[in-house]
Amino acid sequence: MSSLAVARRIALGGLVAGAGLTAYAAAESRAYTLRRVTVPVLPAGSPSLRVLHLSDVHMTPGQRRKQAWLRDLAGLRPDLVVDTGDNLAHRDAVPVVVESLGELLQAPGAFVLGSNDYYSPTLRNPARYLLPDDGRRHTDVPQLPWRELRSAFTDAGWTDLTNTRTTLEVRGLRIAFAGVDDPHLGYDRLEDVAGPADPDADVRLGIAHAPYVRVLDRFAADGYDAVLAGHTHGGQVCLPRIGALTTNCDLEPARAKGLHRHPAASRPGDAGSSWLHVSAGLGTSPYARIRVACRPEATLLTLVDATG
Repeated sequence: MSSLAVARRIALGGLVAGAGLTAYAAAESRAYTLRRVTVPVLPAGSPSLRVLHLSDVHMTPGQRRKQAWLRDLAGLRPDLVVDTGDNLAHRDAVPVVVESLGELLQAPGAFVLGSNDYYSPTLRNPARYLLPDDGRRHTDVPQLPWRELRSAFTDAGWTDLTNTRTTLEVRGLRIAFAGVDDPHLGYDRLEDVAGPADPDADVRLGIAHAPYVRVLDRFAADGYDAVLAGHTHGGQVCLPRIGALTTNCDLEPARAKGLHRHPAASRPGDAGSSWLHVSAGLGTSPYARIRVACRPEATLLTLVDATG
């Protein structure tokens, strides 16, 4: 066989393998998964509290499978819903998001917004996702209807945690919240929420879209029991034995998704250490609907007695 024929076969094999990987990655981006995680943060003798953590839905009107899956989550009947942003990926997505959340909007809820609630996704080389992103957006990028989204959530009774602190009572438990606007865009105003967390609350939760270390450090130092965030997509493209290649922020890839401690070096129970839950989220950019070894997810967090 000539060297030209060999080269052609190698090239054809590469094309076939690439097409197969792309097809797999596209299918995995639609393999929606519910995770269940237990977080020991409540006072002794407290009843458990079920918190549904949603993030990075990145909804477009045509994503019927995602919409149906999201609607079905209402059957979990969570005690509280926390949405950590990036719900939108299309200018017409607000009513679709609201309809898909359905009965979940009747449960107590709290939310912050993310960069892709504010700005429309744009077509770009998918490989750029693996490169550093400083969060800056060009002025010619169209804005999304984030005000309508915020109004829809607050009209339903959910609490807007944008650069604010507040408390909610859920199932007889007093929850102290601190939330910031999207740190990836530099919209967070830590000075507005800084200070010791409410010592009289039964549990203290910090909420942010992007888990930047400066925000996690602030919440941990102020005594928040747990921090919930999204943004990372769990790395979106993960490799066997290596895991996530990037988080698209300054959090290290080893904590791109799941339940960890912050600061990471602290042992459970150490002063100044919070639980950190990072959701891998439900969506992707509509221009790069792929995931590798990182299924789209929502998480049902069960908060339980920390002394049990």
